[in-house]
Amino acid sequence: MSTDTGAGRLDLPGTPVFDGDTSRRGLRMNKLFMSLRDAGNRERFLADEAAYCREFGVTAEQEKAVLDRDWQAMIDLGGSIFYVYKLAMLDGRSMQYLGGVFTGMGEEDFLAAMRAGGRRDG
Repeated sequence: MSTDTGAGRLDLPGTPVFDGDTSRRGLRMNKLFMSLRDAGNRERFLADEAAYCREFGVTAEQEKAVLDRDWQAMIDLGGSIFYVYKLAMLDGRSMQYLGGVFTGMGEEDFLAAMRAGGRRDG
């Protein structure tokens, strides 16, 4: 197990790092996403998304990201991809759709890249 904490470990251009600080920043938003595992909560969320966000005490910026389905902003504001995906599934979106969003490729191009062995940068 690596304990690399050296310079550059967190300097990964284009790659969000989900660490302790990020986890604390996104805690309430991630709890909201995890609550969507329950059918009753999904119904409540869909009935009044803004009110549901406020129940969890998310920040105004996080609420806006959720309501706008700004997937990148959710990640930037402390969302874990594993939890953000709960909301994407509620909207009928796939992980490949999110991959396309995060890479700027679009879902079909992202799928094609993965089928061809992965995206090649540089």
